[in-house]
Amino acid sequence: MSVRLILKESEMTAVLGGEIDHHSAREIRTAIDEAASKVKPKLLTLDFSDVQFMDSSGVGLIMGRCKLMQLWGGRVKIANLPPKIEKIVSLAGLNQLCMIVKEVKTNEAN
Repeated sequence: MSVRLILKESEMTAVLGGEIDHHSAREIRTAIDEAASKVKPKLLTLDFSDVQFMDSSGVGLIMGRCKLMQLWGGRVKIANLPPKIEKIVSLAGLNQLCMIVKEVKTNEAN
């Protein structure tokens, strides 16, 4: 599991990698929440392009970030979902809570 945070103006992108399970979801949540609490972005993008596996802990991770961003008047965008994870996200109804996009390119320079 890995998470790389990219901050640009009022946007934060979390580029996720590896597997998201009970243990890694806690680490990801902590990293995102600590950074987000400092900058309070208006948009949080969760980039799943390098995620190979996700269980229900990943659904909870997404839901929790949606709730946090709502408190700050922001929103969550989920990007680059692999087909199997996209199915989990869809079945969980997360498209009702956040925006799902097919592809987002992250700016490595930031």
